Amino acid sequence: MSDGSALVTPGPKAIADRFSTFERLTVRQRKRWMEILLSFEFKNAYDVYDDRQQAVLNAREVGGGVGEFFRRAFLGPLRPFTMQVADIATGDVLLNIHRPFRFFFHRIEVRTAQGSLLGAIQRKWSWLRRIYTIEDAQGQEVAEIFGPILKPWTFEIRTQGAVGGTITKRWSGFGKELFTDADNFGVELGGLPPELRCLAFAATVLVDVVHFERAKG
Repeated sequence: MSDGSALVTPGPKAIADRFSTFERLTVRQRKRWMEILLSFEFKNAYDVYDDRQQAVLNAREVGGGVGEFFRRAFLGPLRPFTMQVADIATGDVLLNIHRPFRFFFHRIEVRTAQGSLLGAIQRKWSWLRRIYTIEDAQGQEVAEIFGPILKPWTFEIRTQGAVGGTITKRWSGFGKELFTDADNFGVELGGLPPELRCLAFAATVLVDVVHFERAKG
């Protein structure tokens, strides 16, 4: 029987306050042995650590069913998905990351657990360069993510032309790099305002799926 109290979930200010405590994060993709043995992608899952290597967040793809299975099997890195990001300390869902289907102009939308839009990351047209825009809740461009051609594992997060953060794929070790597509990332957030840090973190998921997740044959 309900006691009449409403479930309180973090709003935009509480989320910005939480991410303001993170100067840098390590994002480690979790792979199951079944994925490695069968060479088939299951739902993506990430464990996230702060600069003291304390676990602070986890991110998990949600949803299921036959449709989801076939989307994963046939669309691979192009598949649409929804991912929840939870705070380990409280158990609260902080972010919902939704990726609609896009053949090229890849996009994710970032919302609170209540559904309020926080912003989006959208790929821009370029023949060679890897460029994304970070949009706020009103659809205005507030930052750019730029991948230098000569640094294929690095993405710079730029605000007003200055680099305020980076997303960098890290070497996972010979065994993981050879036999799996499990990826580790270092995310530098210290030069970004608090309201942008959750969007920069969410961009790591899109960067991983688009640029580093191998399609399984």
